[in-house]
Amino acid sequence: MRTLLWAEYKKLHRSSIVWITIFATVMIAVIVFAEGQAIHNGPDMQYGLKTVYEGSKYIENAGWYMDEAQPLATIFILPSVIALLGSYMICREEEDDTMKSLSLIPVSDAKLTVAKMVMTFIFSILIYLLLFVITFLTESVLHFSELSVELILSCMKEYLLDGIGVFLAISPVVAFVARKKKGYWIALVFTEFYSVAGLFAGMSSTLLVLYPINAVFNLSGYHITTVEKRAASIIVLLLCGGLSVFLLECLKHSRKSE
Repeated sequence: MRTLLWAEYKKLHRSSIVWITIFATVMIAVIVFAEGQAIHNGPDMQYGLKTVYEGSKYIENAGWYMDEAQPLATIFILPSVIALLGSYMICREEEDDTMKSLSLIPVSDAKLTVAKMVMTFIFSILIYLLLFVITFLTESVLHFSELSVELILSCMKEYLLDGIGVFLAISPVVAFVARKKKGYWIALVFTEFYSVAGLFAGMSSTLLVLYPINAVFNLSGYHITTVEKRAASIIVLLLCGGLSVFLLECLKHSRKSE
């Protein structure tokens, strides 16, 4: 498995999709920073360890930038590009017509697909940690003395769990593409609609807990909620992961029958 993971890493190292994803992550940080120039005209707002004061620019409040980048990235950009990358890794041999060469190598197609899923999981975590590093460094330049260790560690934990949760939420999409061996751009478009739908799902108190993209925020702790609701969201995300495993098992059995 280690060899397969290394091989997938080398393939990604040469792929432009990785750089596209990094560029998208940087652009998220830039857009949120620009939004932070607006002035908060309402009363002081406190949410967990973070406070936004009346009459101040949003970006002037310690922790706001790290906090705000998470939902915007998860709703609009990162799930779709992570699904794109995972689907691309699975589809590239078929579309580049290298499957005949791979069939000569004594490695099962199932193990190869698992390696690609593991790389997608690792990539999901790393891209969220990259966004955290960007926002943290910006916060440090703006108001380092106001950042507490508790706030920094809390935000880092949220970003880390966001990466895990988003992978679980989009894993059925990637696994479905693995069965079809085509359509990684379709995976991008479908996941984008799937993610943005979280905005509308969040209007329902039930879907705020059970819709996978919204469940990510309960898992990470971005949403301050009850233990019961967080547990329900975790179960939903684990079910998404279980569905992807089921789809991959079906793929393995179908390949054996062939």
